[in-house]
Amino acid sequence: MWSIRKAPSVSSDFSPPYPASSLPDNPLHLAVALDGAGWHPAAWREPESRPRELLTARYWHDVVTESERGLLDFVTIEDSLGPQSSHPTEPDTRTDQVRGRLDAVLVAARVAPVTRHIGLVPTVVATHTEPFHLSKAIATLDYVSSGRAGLRVQVSARPDEAAHFGRRTIPALGTGGPGTPAVDALLTDLFDEAADYVEVLRRLWDSWEDDAEIRDVATGRFIDASKLHYIDFEGPHFSVKGPSITPRPPQGQPVVSALAHRTVPFRLVARSADIGYVTPHDGDQARAVVAEIRAEQEAAGRGREPLHIFGDLVVLLDDDPAAARARRERLDGLAGSPYTSDAKIFTGTPGALADLLLEWQGAGLTGYRLRPAVIGHDLPAITRGLVPELQHRGAFRVRYEADTLRGLLGLARPANRYAAATA
Repeated sequence: MWSIRKAPSVSSDFSPPYPASSLPDNPLHLAVALDGAGWHPAAWREPESRPRELLTARYWHDVVTESERGLLDFVTIEDSLGPQSSHPTEPDTRTDQVRGRLDAVLVAARVAPVTRHIGLVPTVVATHTEPFHLSKAIATLDYVSSGRAGLRVQVSARPDEAAHFGRRTIPALGTGGPGTPAVDALLTDLFDEAADYVEVLRRLWDSWEDDAEIRDVATGRFIDASKLHYIDFEGPHFSVKGPSITPRPPQGQPVVSALAHRTVPFRLVARSADIGYVTPHDGDQARAVVAEIRAEQEAAGRGREPLHIFGDLVVLLDDDPAAARARRERLDGLAGSPYTSDAKIFTGTPGALADLLLEWQGAGLTGYRLRPAVIGHDLPAITRGLVPELQHRGAFRVRYEADTLRGLLGLARPANRYAAATA
């Protein structure tokens, strides 16, 4: 299915020219962000893309298993409550770009049984959905995947998406952006709501103690009711009694992640997440962003807790940098304008990308979430080109070392807060 010129071919038991014990103590973590045919709006028109299959189980099976072939930590799956748009806060009328998605949580559940190691992190919009429903959906995904579930929490400031639910009105932002009082107030409220949303999720996942299920046929006792707990969450956005209807997930707490561009979402990452995705465009900016998030983490009282900070990059990879530049120009021509992104757009070779990732690691980033511009081309360039390059430098795993997503990320399985309180 994949087509990339001269890409090295490696298997999951690839052996590097050095002993495994020489791997560094803090190797890079790598994830890919999957969205349709790719992040460039003209990606679906490339020969390697499969536009007629984007809404099929086979397509998602293929892209996730290719990601696992490259030993990546996890994939994220994009989602939204409205059709994709070239405008950040409003629908558009374009008919030359991919429109329409499958539900990200259901896609993750579909590919979980056909993968063994890679983490599955669907996007969830917190603004208009209920945390009780989502808590059991992600807990179920954790069971289906045997401990490889996570989520990317996202907010929505789009009036058209609010209109699907009719519970609130979100004003049109127009030309206003972050930095204007009205927009800043709205975004602060949305991110505060998202923080409460995550807190409800975490309490619900803990509302069953690990040994609440007895399953003793002889005595007829299936559960120990004393080990199910009301969470009694009361806040400005949610009032949730609990407990969950789903027992505590295999990981205890599935991995929570969020994309952040500025101070208000940085606080959400620092207060609530296990992974934050950030979008620096150079090493100095990466260093400043990391420092701000770490300061917010201390202020939130989480200074001793592990928190990964991943850099996001859009990537166009070829063996020849001129070929990568030419491909980007061709894609821009098909789209009708140069592609821009919130993240840095890297155009070049896997080796040059490896140089950049290792350089920015020195700024405090613990990993990267790469956005393939054209999934059919750039995903195998990551798994078969970039990954072997990093392995040869001793910077990336040569085999999966854990069976859960928390294990791959070096995150311990947390104690149950209610069991600790009872004890």
